[in-house]
Amino acid sequence: MIKKIFTVLLLLGGSCLAASAQDVQLNKGWKFAVGDSAQWSSPTFNDQNWQNIDVAHSWEPQGHPNYDGFGWYRIHVVIPSSLKEKAYLKDSLRLNLASVDDNDEVYLNGKLIAKYGGRSGTIKDGNYGPRTYNISASDPAILWDKENVLAIRIYDTGGDGGIYGDNFSIGMADVMDHVLVNTDGDFTFGENNSLAKAVKLITTNKYQYQGTLAFKVTDPETGAVIYEKSNPANFTAGKPFTYSFVIARLAKKSYTITYTFNDQKSGKEIVRTETTPYVLTPYPSAKPKINGADVYGARPGNPFLYLIPATGKKPLTYKADGLPEGLKLDAATGIITGVVNQKGDYPVTLTVTNKLGNKTKTLTISIGDKIGLTPALGWNSWNAWGLSVNDEKVKISAKEMSDKLSAYGWNYINIDDGWEAENRAADGAIVANSKFPDMKGLTDYVHSLGLHTGIYSSPGPRTCGGFLGSWQHEDQDAKTYADWGFDYLKYDWCSYSEVTPPHPDLPALKKPYELMRSSLNKVNRDIMFSFCQYGWGDVWKWGAETGGNSWRTTGDIQDTWRSMSDIGFGQDPASPYAGPGHFNDPDMLVVGKVGWGPSLHNSRLTYDEQYTHISLWSLLSAPLLIGCDMGHLDRFTLSLLTNDEVLAIDQDALSKGARQVSKTDEQQIWVKELTKGEKAIGFFNTSDKYQTVNLDANDKLLNGFTKARDAWEQKYLIAVNHKYTFKIPPHGVKLIRVM
Repeated sequence: MIKKIFTVLLLLGGSCLAASAQDVQLNKGWKFAVGDSAQWSSPTFNDQNWQNIDVAHSWEPQGHPNYDGFGWYRIHVVIPSSLKEKAYLKDSLRLNLASVDDNDEVYLNGKLIAKYGGRSGTIKDGNYGPRTYNISASDPAILWDKENVLAIRIYDTGGDGGIYGDNFSIGMADVMDHVLVNTDGDFTFGENNSLAKAVKLITTNKYQYQGTLAFKVTDPETGAVIYEKSNPANFTAGKPFTYSFVIARLAKKSYTITYTFNDQKSGKEIVRTETTPYVLTPYPSAKPKINGADVYGARPGNPFLYLIPATGKKPLTYKADGLPEGLKLDAATGIITGVVNQKGDYPVTLTVTNKLGNKTKTLTISIGDKIGLTPALGWNSWNAWGLSVNDEKVKISAKEMSDKLSAYGWNYINIDDGWEAENRAADGAIVANSKFPDMKGLTDYVHSLGLHTGIYSSPGPRTCGGFLGSWQHEDQDAKTYADWGFDYLKYDWCSYSEVTPPHPDLPALKKPYELMRSSLNKVNRDIMFSFCQYGWGDVWKWGAETGGNSWRTTGDIQDTWRSMSDIGFGQDPASPYAGPGHFNDPDMLVVGKVGWGPSLHNSRLTYDEQYTHISLWSLLSAPLLIGCDMGHLDRFTLSLLTNDEVLAIDQDALSKGARQVSKTDEQQIWVKELTKGEKAIGFFNTSDKYQTVNLDANDKLLNGFTKARDAWEQKYLIAVNHKYTFKIPPHGVKLIRVM
């Protein structure tokens, strides 16, 4: 993954803002050229022959595949003085540029007015994220009521590039620019499906806000207003206003909450909406149940580690009959360790017992050339902590996974970028920085919990975050990772573009991964190998033969519907190439609290969209790598990650990727073949309104099957008049298993 550090950056500070009705919209009319020239900032430069470009999307799919480096955007726009005349505040002009990928310089009529999101450094420093800039309304660069030329110089370090998103506009800075309705507190679930929460009105302004906060709950299915109330609200910098509420007796679906603050003095208002969570996953039984995949692969002669994933009232005791020679089980913890020297498939009968009974399951331990026979289930540090990851955060994540998720098969704790020291040791060995004082001690701790652990590097001289890569040190680094005890390597293309041809052909795309694969083959440890090169060269067609256990098929995901749905619903071409030991990776999960650095926020996906996210990734046989703060798993997020029937779809031993069998403007249907001849089917509502699905019992999708089971609610569906009928919320899903 090319590193995308999500920060909200303004020249004068504050929050990223939506355009107001009075703003001049800049979503259309942009011109684009690759390359770099100082004259392209000039208002007199003739850009008529430049490419017309859609700023809703990056430049890669618009004729520039795999292009990294400089690109320029230009637009001609009249800035009316009426903007200033109608504004409550008249001192600053605000420029919204959606998201910049990766860094920018902004020129207005030839004058550099802003750069790098207000950060120091150079344009070649990675600085992906949303951009809003303020400039003085008296700046002579602004030509009021005349044509202005806005030119944006972009440098892309890798992956997607350019400026893209929804909000491109010019308007006046507003009294509400630094006001936030903070909804990042958790919902509390009460009796009878009630929900409670507290939200805050906060600001960095010394202005004294006085007005009303209107609170409204709406049913998106019917449009009916369930509850509404207005309250006096006063706040200023350092003195937020807190509003607490309880919503009683909700149905098991999501509702829309709208918060509207109106400032009495200025007449300005700010509106924030969010949806309410609802839990579909049933509570686990107190009786024992063994979860996880039916098969586990390891190589002969290498250290073996497997934790039996089981739920039930503790204490549990574990038993394993038929273990191959060299393995032993800790009956109290369920951890199997040792070394198997003889290749073969070993059927092992697992038994888990508590006071309420016992449960058995057959696990096939496959000792051979393949590892990672089912997609990885785990956590990666990047989407929560970015470069601020440290030893303590990793240990907290490991303990939380052990306590709350490992019983369902989750077992990888992966450190992403930001662990590397500034320089190598005298002998060339890679060294961890002060945030990780004892890497071997850290992996030993994770392994003591029965979990695996992963690390990150790049084939280039530097990682995406600017740390040391593995360039010309592949054998050394592979040995160091093995000596430390790592079980997984994410290998991110990043600065490898600096040492390979500008437009690498297929052999050049394969080369760094073949080289590290060769290095990993030399160490006495099973290390899962995850390619991260954004899907270039149709990597799904050659990733397995090059030695990958998984490979990214796309650029970086964001916690938005557009990003998640574009990526997830775009996987059909790659799906046929998934199979045991090698999987398409549409990037990490963006559920829970994410933030790409020290500041975290609730995922911007609605709760319905989060159900779609997990359902679609599971259908695709994708690695499920949580990207949230593991130390703060709320009830809803836990319910997403602990549904054993949904996880079983992802972990099915056949390991096939789902195929898209139907698509309209409002709905999509994806079908995944499972073992024992069963199928998993996802019905997705891609529209903004509720959709009703009527599925005839004789439909070809159900041909040969007699039962249909709702995977999220874990109950069988009942056909009425030979039809299954279900309503799907906006951007939601119905995930069923037929047998």
